[in-house]
Amino acid sequence: MAVPFILINLKSYTEGFGHNAQRIAQSAERIAYENDVRIGLAPGYMDIHPLHVHNSLPVFAQHIDGVTPGGAHTGHIVAEAVKAAGATGTLINHAERRLTLADIEASNRLARTAGLETVICTNNVATSGAAAFFNPDYIAIEPPPELIGSGISVSKADPEIIENSVAAVHSVNATVKVLTGAGITTGECVRTALDLGTDGVLLASGVVKAKDPEAVLRDLVSLI
Repeated sequence: MAVPFILINLKSYTEGFGHNAQRIAQSAERIAYENDVRIGLAPGYMDIHPLHVHNSLPVFAQHIDGVTPGGAHTGHIVAEAVKAAGATGTLINHAERRLTLADIEASNRLARTAGLETVICTNNVATSGAAAFFNPDYIAIEPPPELIGSGISVSKADPEIIENSVAAVHSVNATVKVLTGAGITTGECVRTALDLGTDGVLLASGVVKAKDPEAVLRDLVSLI
């Protein structure tokens, strides 16, 4: 298996932007180096460039729009713009930023064209299989929505959906890696996700809102 990937979505938590984002990034970079694990952050757009400049860990945008650069897209997030700011990848279709199938395809295609890694988020087996046709780098399975931020890991609450989604993805495209999302909080959650056939995890509040994010990060990698 490839080096496990832990992707931390900082969302819009006050604990996850500005100086707080930088502190989390410094801890993540240190722990990734010490444990041969790939740890990335998905900060708010304003923090993409500072995190890129001051750290070497992968930085992902939280979303991009399926539009090309031009003068008629005020307010849209363009793949080339987040790439220029220092992002190495982007989330697409997060549970809190759902897109149509056509928009997912357009966002993924334009992100790949811009040289960004893509993580398409899905919520069931059928959607995971369909998303694999778009050839993203990762598919992050994050069902069901009530588990997000709950502290209850989907890998424990519904391991079958993880196993079936991995099978569905790899039946379409064996090169696509799979992440487990929703409720990931401990190293045991990460170990279970890896044992179910995924390549890592996508999480947010378990790290961002922790009193000691570095301690949580160390625990997350402890059983890898």
